[in-house]
Amino acid sequence: MFKNYYLKWYLIVTGVLSSATTLSLLLRHDSFKGVRWWEYPEYAFQLAVILFVCWSVHGFFLLHKIRGLNSYSKHIVSNVTATVFTFSMSFILYHVLPKSTLRDSAVPFDTLSDFVVHFLGAFLASLVSYVVFYSVHTNLALQNSKLENEILEQEHLRAQLISLQQQISPHFLFNSLSTLKTLTSEQPTKNYIVQLASVYRYVLNFNQHYLTPLKDELTFIRSYLFIMTTRFEDSLQVSVDVPEEHLAYMIPPLSVQLLIENAIKHNMISAEHPLQISIKTDNTPALIVSNNLQLKKIAEESTKTGLNNITERYKLLVHKPIHIVNDGTNFKVILPLLNT
Repeated sequence: MFKNYYLKWYLIVTGVLSSATTLSLLLRHDSFKGVRWWEYPEYAFQLAVILFVCWSVHGFFLLHKIRGLNSYSKHIVSNVTATVFTFSMSFILYHVLPKSTLRDSAVPFDTLSDFVVHFLGAFLASLVSYVVFYSVHTNLALQNSKLENEILEQEHLRAQLISLQQQISPHFLFNSLSTLKTLTSEQPTKNYIVQLASVYRYVLNFNQHYLTPLKDELTFIRSYLFIMTTRFEDSLQVSVDVPEEHLAYMIPPLSVQLLIENAIKHNMISAEHPLQISIKTDNTPALIVSNNLQLKKIAEESTKTGLNNITERYKLLVHKPIHIVNDGTNFKVILPLLNT
């Protein structure tokens, strides 16, 4: 249930409170000689059990999402539950464990005032455990968040490097394409240059963002597909079916392009056997990119860098995996769409 980090702090709290309360009990005796040696570990064990109950209850509430409880109410319920459990455990241990010199001065469970004292003690134990556990949990979450941000930054830089490796001086090419468009009079050539320039413009802007609206990604994809269909003609067939209400969702930039590029790279494409790629969304919401499988007889060497990059970026951004389905006939990748 707990990581070593939480257990370490549980042992620290138990050790400190055991030492403090044991010393307090000893000072209330006129002589230490009447206290037998085994009473010390027995008392420490009793306190450790009580604190473990508190620690477990708070751990359950703080480490899990409880349906119907918001953050504020979860704190209250956690402390109330831990207090009740701790009080009950104190009552059981008081009647089960044998009497000893060290516990002679302990408050019994005889009167209403005795019960009130024990209940307040249980609440105090719960509160101390909660404060420490919450502080440890918050600190650990902050450290993990910083670590994930650093990893995300590294992955983003890695993605930038991949993008730069696939470009040949993109700024120079972009400016050259703009000039080339003014030099040609053929409309098909102008259209091709415009779409190619649109692709490079998007790639240049990609280096500045972790996420991009699905609407912008699909606009870029249409420019990219214009170039690909110019190359493969009817051998490459792509359908895009994305409702208007899904266009505002966010997605890591170039994700769809990498999946299309991956499909083109690993599959045969011909007029007799066209490569069919489908881009659509569901109400999860998620973007589904699928293609029919007609793998090349001689597979191209693949480092799987593109697919791995998408997977890592999703893990770091939303802590959710992408889903890859290969049934032997179709290859499908499901990318969760993110809220802004």
